[in-house]
Parts: sequence; structure tokens; C-alpha cells
Amino acid sequence: MTGSGHKAPSGWRVAVLGGGAWGTALALATLRAGHFVRLYARDPETVAAVDRGENPRYLPGIALDPGIVATSDIEAALDGADCVLAVAPAQSLRIMLTAASSHMPKGVPLVLCAKGIERDTGALLSSITEEILPANPVAALSGPSFATDVARGLPTAVVVAARDEALATDLAARFSAENLRCYSSDDLIGVEIGGALKNVFAIAAGAVTGAGLGASAQAAMVTRGFVELRRIGAAFGARPETLMGLSGLGDLLLTCSSAQSRNFAYGLALGQGKPLVGLPLAEGVPTAAIAARIAGERQIDAPIIAAVAAILDGTITIDQAVSALMTRPLKTETDM
Repeated sequence: MTGSGHKAPSGWRVAVLGGGAWGTALALATLRAGHFVRLYARDPETVAAVDRGENPRYLPGIALDPGIVATSDIEAALDGADCVLAVAPAQSLRIMLTAASSHMPKGVPLVLCAKGIERDTGALLSSITEEILPANPVAALSGPSFATDVARGLPTAVVVAARDEALATDLAARFSAENLRCYSSDDLIGVEIGGALKNVFAIAAGAVTGAGLGASAQAAMVTRGFVELRRIGAAFGARPETLMGLSGLGDLLLTCSSAQSRNFAYGLALGQGKPLVGLPLAEGVPTAAIAARIAGERQIDAPIIAAVAAILDGTITIDQAVSALMTRPLKTETDM
């Protein structure tokens, strides 16, 4: 180990595309796992800050290792890369991958590190990647993890999924470090669905808390939300055990219980009637609309998702949504 607390770089050359909190945290984690890291950020100010050993806009108070090489040139970031972590927000992924496509080394794995469903098309992020970069195998990293915890090196467990089980196993081993445990899965769709939908339920949990409806209501909402997650996951072919794991239930519990979650914080402000302008990006906002549409088209019973989408587009108020949910026909719990 070096004096800065990570392995001396001896592994892959990893390009991290995205200089926000999560991208910067993953750059640190990747460096600690023994890899050479180039961090791409569009904003030259972020690049300059990372070069100074900080990223105060996104990770205030956290010192960055000088081993991270930052650049605003995506071609330079991708040059010679053995692996690429794509950390653009879900709704910006297509734009970033299109910009990267002509510089992307053929055959190297691309690991999706954002969570969401494309609003305009209903496509999962892996489908977008396979469309734009057909020569690159796709994986996804997900699980209960806050950027600040990962950046500080606090114990965290995540899942790395790919359709190719051998690729998932290899990636999980390569990115595991002293306080970052990476498990592998070959259920790529299940991991993506869990990561995308938990953001919607985090908004709901925040709204329930913000509206002062009590801990009992929040617990009921999260539990019933998990049922909806499993229904939609099953429609996409996700395995139940995947949704019971870190990338499903684990991530749901974390993001529905802490204001560190941008989606929970968004819902909290919504429930308190506070202004939403200027709040950090909450991926659950666009995901709620497309998830509600998908559930409707596939005739999947998902009343919480539908309620969140309706609240966000101004169709109903939180009080009206709660009233509607509480007056649904009584059934056995397994039929709800």
C-alpha cells in the first residue's frame, strides 16, 4: 500500500466519464483498487479543481488523490483505456456515448454507473449502449452506495452485472478494494430495473416524510413500493433474487431513508411545499413518468409509481394521492 491508502497502480487504464460526485467517488475507488484513472469532465473548472486535489462543487471537504488524471478532452480520456465507467445521468447518457463513440476502444467493457430509464424511448441504459457501441460489452454497477461514503473509503457493497457471467466476475474482482466489496451477477436487466425504480420510490418516501405523514406511512409505502418494483422487474425478465439483493431491496432501503439521497431530498422538499428549482438532479423525476407509462402499457398494477408521476406533473396533490392510495379496494396482502 502507498502512503495515500490505495494500491500502487498496476492494473487497467480506466476512463471514468463524468466529473460529478459519483464519477469522482468512483475515480477514487478505482484508483484504490490499483488502476490508472483518467476522469473526464466537461467543465474545465472541475478539471482544474481535481488537478488541485479537490472537487468542492460535488464532494466538498474530501481530498482527492493526485493519481487521478482529469481532462475535458473525451478522446484523451478514452485513449488506450482497458475499461470505461459511464457516469453520465441517465437522460444524458445517449449524448455522452455518441460523443465517445468515435474514440471508444473496440472490445473494452463499458460499465454503466447511472440509474434510470430513458424518458423519451423507455429504453434501459444497456439497450442505449448496445445501440451506440455494439462492439463493446456492457455491464452495470449498482447497489446501496452514497458518493460521499465511497469517496471517504467507508465500507460499501455493490453489484457488478453483465450478461456474460465471466465478465461480471472479472470486473467485480478488479474493482473490489479494501472497503469496496463488489459482488457479481449475470442478471443485467434485474440490476438495472432495481436501480432505476428505487429512485421513484425514494421521491415518494421523501414526500411522505416531508408531508408529516409519519413513520408508519413511510414503512408501508416502501414495502408496497418494493412489490411494484418486483412486478415491473418480472415483466422485464428480472430474477426475483436479484431484486431481493443489493441492487434492489438494498438500494431501495438506503435511498428511501436518508436525505443524502437526491431523490429522497427532492421528495422531502416536495412534501414540505418548498421550491424545487435549484435542487440537485433527481433521476427519479423523469424515470417516474416513463415507468408509469410502461406500467400502464403492460397493464402492471403500480399505483405508487402512478401517483408519483401524477404528483410530479401537477395532476394531483400529495393529499389527493394519499387519499387515493388509502381508499383502494381491500385485498389479501399477496394480491395488493
